[in-house]
Amino acid sequence: MTKEKQAAVAAVEAKRDLVAQVADSIWDYAELSLQETRSAALYCEVLEKEGFTVEKGICNIATAFSASYGSGRPVIGILAEYDALSGLSQEGGSVERKERVSGGCGHGCGHNLLGAGAMAAALGVKAFLESTHTPGTVILYGCPGEEGGAAKAFMARDGLWKQLDAAITWHPEDTNEVQTGSSNSCIQTQYHFTGVPSHAAGAPDRGRSALDAVELMNIGVQFLREHMSDKARVHYAITDAGGRSPNVVQPKASVLYMVRSNHVAEAVELQKRVDDIARGAALMTGTTYEKKFIDGLADTVTNHTLEKVLYENFQELGVPTYTPEENAFADALAKTYPGADTVPGIGAAHDPELAEQSRQLRRKAGHAMNDFLLPLYQGEVFRPGSTDVGDVSWLTPAAQIQVAAWPNGCPGHSWQNVSCDRTEIGHKAAVHAGKVLCAAAVDLFTQPQLLQEAREEFLRRTESGYVCPIPADAVPTIPDCNRRSGPRRALHGAVFYSCFTDNQKFF
Repeated sequence: MTKEKQAAVAAVEAKRDLVAQVADSIWDYAELSLQETRSAALYCEVLEKEGFTVEKGICNIATAFSASYGSGRPVIGILAEYDALSGLSQEGGSVERKERVSGGCGHGCGHNLLGAGAMAAALGVKAFLESTHTPGTVILYGCPGEEGGAAKAFMARDGLWKQLDAAITWHPEDTNEVQTGSSNSCIQTQYHFTGVPSHAAGAPDRGRSALDAVELMNIGVQFLREHMSDKARVHYAITDAGGRSPNVVQPKASVLYMVRSNHVAEAVELQKRVDDIARGAALMTGTTYEKKFIDGLADTVTNHTLEKVLYENFQELGVPTYTPEENAFADALAKTYPGADTVPGIGAAHDPELAEQSRQLRRKAGHAMNDFLLPLYQGEVFRPGSTDVGDVSWLTPAAQIQVAAWPNGCPGHSWQNVSCDRTEIGHKAAVHAGKVLCAAAVDLFTQPQLLQEAREEFLRRTESGYVCPIPADAVPTIPDCNRRSGPRRALHGAVFYSCFTDNQKFF
């Protein structure tokens, strides 16, 4: 490792306390998709203080921002997320299910750590550019609404990612490894049916049931499932059944649909078929309906060149280590869910040799935390989940790593994740991710051939072109089921509120 890179990594370490404080504050806020007002304001205030040029409300999304430092090319983007999930309020550092706020929100996907770790990486890269006078620009992008808002996809529709030479990020997981392979594209749409109320017994002929329309739509989609590709998926949730009185013909009802496919073009076509079913359900019931586009995102384009850069730096920097107390906590937490003995790693599911290596590493670890780096795997991988990082990967070379923030086999979107996110285990993951991303970015700034190779691979893999799943007139929208109580806040425009009291400054 060069002295310059060592200094950049040391700059990340020097900000350890700040990174932990920011991660914990975002954890405390636990704001849902596109409603991360305090979280975005915190990042903007910290980054401005650290010498970045901050632009708020980018792409007309109030809780999105960019923070840049440097000038000229190359331009390296680092992606941050900070939205939480509903119904996952949980006390931090607990091995029991204990809600902090009844029915409240929690960071079940670890985005409080993700954003803080991405910020740490940007701080390290800034230190490198500043001290070495290397030409180039680093931009930290604040990307809200990954859990049902797809801000990165809206940004992709507006062409934002085309300006980058590369984009890198990370995600908290139960493993230390480089992520590879594709993911599912996804489109979310809400359907509101409106009928005519009536007495269900006395005058049923006068009523037109919106609830019947929702149920007929669900039946129609059930038949559709027999006539789509094996990797496609359609999910739904009835968000409004119209009322609680069975003797009333329900005049309103709503259903939220999610269409997935491993190819975004197929998802777009499948969504059209779901729209036709909604139209048919309305015709059959004599109701009307309103369609509201919620979000859409593309499948992920892998980039092996960038993955190798990330892996080499991961190897050099190693992985986080844990105290006996931290290991004891993780071991106790692992007893609260099934699957703690799962063989870890993306490669283990596709390569028998790698699976055996993973088993041996797990046995050697001796505790629930995976305190080792998994081998690099770059075979064909398909992950059924979805991420709006996919839309970034269609417009610029992109790659990401995973750093262990939870015990082995810990289920995603769980209270166990939320508990771990507010511990030193989580802080270590965020800081270490920042170091690996920072070191990889330094390589990209100082070795232009790496960016050239990544670009050539990107052009080969995206030859078919990007099909944006978001209509030209769509705007980021909060599903009705995710709206917080109280007055609505604007989604568009740079609307930010200070998240500090006088005695809460971090700097």
